[in-house]
Amino acid sequence: MKQKFLTLFSLVVFTVSAQQYSYPMPEYVPTAGNLEARKEFQNMKFGMFIHWGVYSVLGDGEWVMHQQKIKLDTYKKLTKFFNPQDFNAKEWVQIAKSAGMKYITITSRHHDSFSMFDTKATDYDIIDATRFNRDPLKELAEECKKEGIKLNFYYSLLDWAREDYKLGKKGDAVNWDNYIKFMKTQLTELLTNYGEIGCIWFDGHWDRKQANWHYDEIYSLIHELSPNTLIANNHHIQPIPGEDIQTFERDLPGENKGGFSHGVQISQLPLESCATMAKSWGFNINDNKYKSTKQLINFLVNAAGKNGNLLLNVGPMPNGEIQPEFVKTLKEVGEWTSKYGESIYGTKGGVIKSQDWGTITKKDKTLYVHILNPSSEPYIFIPELNEKIRSATSFDGKTKIKFKQVKEGTFIYPQKNLNNSIDVIIKLIIK
Repeated sequence: MKQKFLTLFSLVVFTVSAQQYSYPMPEYVPTAGNLEARKEFQNMKFGMFIHWGVYSVLGDGEWVMHQQKIKLDTYKKLTKFFNPQDFNAKEWVQIAKSAGMKYITITSRHHDSFSMFDTKATDYDIIDATRFNRDPLKELAEECKKEGIKLNFYYSLLDWAREDYKLGKKGDAVNWDNYIKFMKTQLTELLTNYGEIGCIWFDGHWDRKQANWHYDEIYSLIHELSPNTLIANNHHIQPIPGEDIQTFERDLPGENKGGFSHGVQISQLPLESCATMAKSWGFNINDNKYKSTKQLINFLVNAAGKNGNLLLNVGPMPNGEIQPEFVKTLKEVGEWTSKYGESIYGTKGGVIKSQDWGTITKKDKTLYVHILNPSSEPYIFIPELNEKIRSATSFDGKTKIKFKQVKEGTFIYPQKNLNNSIDVIIKLIIK
């Protein structure tokens, strides 16, 4: 993922519009299977992001090579220490499934160039360069298939190690073309050796904002090899023809609190927000800025209220285990989703703009009013909600809730005994 470096220049706003990709793209007509996959993705609402690689050995995040200015020859020595014998695909998938997550997106290759799968395109991979001699992506693919979890692959566009990328970045067209060919070779492997993949999730475009990334070739290759596989690109610009998901880094759709989505407008594509459970994406032994269970559930609910998914990240340790602090919190999140998941999965958002008190999700004729921040007033007001309400009850339907509809919207009067430290959910049935 991208690290945020604030400079005086970056604080100066020159335009309200997001940067566009300036190279021509062919017309994209999604297949029926692709459109069905988009719908399925939207209904999932909650996924696990996994940042894992040789960088975990140093316990200083996934950008450690760049931030500590470690020379490549020195950095490559990490492969001799990376032997994650405690990796257990079944355990990982069960942790995700128990939390209520419906899909997993894992780093197949990050910016440090190290491939976490068996690839013939380079020897700098987990099979050829380490003693582990196992393909974790293959094991995850098999376990996800057993458990009905969709598997997606993160793939880095930028590369700190390969000479053809470095020279291509300096303007050498031959090397740039060679790098594009390398990526297409690896993407072909990922889409043909691991069963059907739900999504290819790109990152790193922003390292060469003006470059021709040959998305016309890359996206066409993906759609040809696996028509139902979706494409997401964390490029921080408006969606490009050929993409199927619009993703937002550390932000809810339409917001720019993380600093990566300036001027980006919400599209008609399925939406996804990615976020961390602490601060770092990759394992960081000094990172104890853990988000609470309430914060994470609020993020999930608010994402759903904006018609988006939450892709929540874990950075496994170098031994192959997901650190216990994350496991504990995900278990607590799972207790909530197992009870209240009806108000998230398969719902639509965008019913109203986000309010100080919370948000609303919708499924057929049911509105789920999520009161995340109860008002000091004995009521909450839902602006512009003029659809006729047939009934208002607590989530379990056992307690009737008073309401009043006026021209400007609807007043809801939640009872004090419905207070919940995480999310008070009122169920409205509309005509």
